[in-house]
Amino acid sequence: MSGNQFPADYNPDIIILGENGRLIAQGDDTPHSDGKSDGKLPVVVESEKSVSRREALKRDLDKGLFILVNKQNPVDSSYKPEDLTAIKYFAPDRPPEGRVMRKEAAEAFNKLSEAAAKKGHTIIVTTAYRSYDFQSNLYNNYVKYHGKKEADTFSAQPGKSEHQTGLAADVSSPSVNYQLTKDYINTPEGKWLNDNAYKFGFIIRFPNGKENITGYVYEPWHIRYVGKTAAKEIFNEGLTLEEYLEKEI
Repeated sequence: MSGNQFPADYNPDIIILGENGRLIAQGDDTPHSDGKSDGKLPVVVESEKSVSRREALKRDLDKGLFILVNKQNPVDSSYKPEDLTAIKYFAPDRPPEGRVMRKEAAEAFNKLSEAAAKKGHTIIVTTAYRSYDFQSNLYNNYVKYHGKKEADTFSAQPGKSEHQTGLAADVSSPSVNYQLTKDYINTPEGKWLNDNAYKFGFIIRFPNGKENITGYVYEPWHIRYVGKTAAKEIFNEGLTLEEYLEKEI
């Protein structure tokens, strides 16, 4: 093997050493550079970067940040996070119940909103946490006016909304009169959110072109907190939460 070519399964985060401490390239069973082989199995040593990533994901998993609530994975009607915390930046005409998120998510959103403001963008929450009963009333109203088939494309049935986890929020801006619209992505605020949410641990939960996986239409306003490590990887790889969890967890 010459130059900078590596095997397809090469992983720069893994270092393989023989028991005598000499470096062995991954997957390489040829003699060492000194022309000799010690004939012993290599010892796999994870790099600091690999270990810290694994530990970060384990920590976020233990905190419940990867809870998956969708059409196939409902949450109990009585579920309510114990650490719901008020969000600083929210639409003033929305009910108080929806102005809270889990503590870590609320603090992260406050930082996101403040960072957006420094760039001249107003991004605030319209609704975050929703109880089972709140979602039930909302969904039933949508069914009444749109019919069940259409309602199911953009509204979660009670118990199947991740708003109930306290980790999701709908956000908007004055430029669209605080409405939830697909046109949000065409605004400076929507573009900034799409490109920067991951830096604060959030993902666009229902991305464009992934409707067959998420079960919902594209929602550029709906963000979900998963922690910075997972959010960055989901953003860079263009994945949905479902795809990421199947791949990593």
